[in-house]
Amino acid sequence: MVFTVDVGNTNIVLGAFDEDDLAFVSRISTDPSKMADQYAIDFADILTLYGYSPRLFDGAIISSVVPPLTPIIKEAVEKLLSCKVYVVSPGIKTGLNIKIDDPAMLGSDLVCAAVSALDKYELPCIIFDLGTSTTTSAIDKDGLFLGGSIYPGVQISLDALSSRTAQLPFISMETVDKVIGTNTIDSMKSGIILGTASLLDGMVLRYSEVLGGEPTVIATGGLASMIIPHCRCDIIVDNNLMIDGLYRIYKNNAL
Repeated sequence: MVFTVDVGNTNIVLGAFDEDDLAFVSRISTDPSKMADQYAIDFADILTLYGYSPRLFDGAIISSVVPPLTPIIKEAVEKLLSCKVYVVSPGIKTGLNIKIDDPAMLGSDLVCAAVSALDKYELPCIIFDLGTSTTTSAIDKDGLFLGGSIYPGVQISLDALSSRTAQLPFISMETVDKVIGTNTIDSMKSGIILGTASLLDGMVLRYSEVLGGEPTVIATGGLASMIIPHCRCDIIVDNNLMIDGLYRIYKNNAL
């Protein structure tokens, strides 16, 4: 079996693959204050919860966008599983042809999502990742990673709106059923949810003009399932895009 760890700014997504089958997915909060032993205990508890022994794992792979945590998570996985642990970083074999100014600067999360999209979907494609930040990536018809866009995440935008305005309250992320709000809370929900959906629709149109044809559009990340149903464009929600990409990169390096 292969253990995958996707370290984000807010959550850590854990996965396990038995051959090519995804055995489970779990999420825990990212906590920069924790030490390697504490994370090892957390990971062990997750394996126990899903009924898997650390002895079953032959290898592991980590993607991290939190550099200070990367060596800590790697140490935790090595202690728990006693196996080879790969980290998505410059020099690892991904199979992705990156055409940005400095390929070494491309975030490992974007790499994993692109590798997965190349394997699973028709090209060209556009990838949205709705997490702590919102990102858009473009892959052309020849499989070249062209670059993308980065903007504030949905929750960050909502928190900033509430904290920087005296009369707007902090609200929870909930679905909205009308575009024209008739009270403050509904107006905020409309702006953050339908406004973000409209932003994504607009970016699809602009990216499509560059890529040509009708690109496959994929969305992943913790907030994708809340935002994408309100989009007018056809967008596939793939919650496992990142860990599928991690597993494919593992196979590129371990086999």
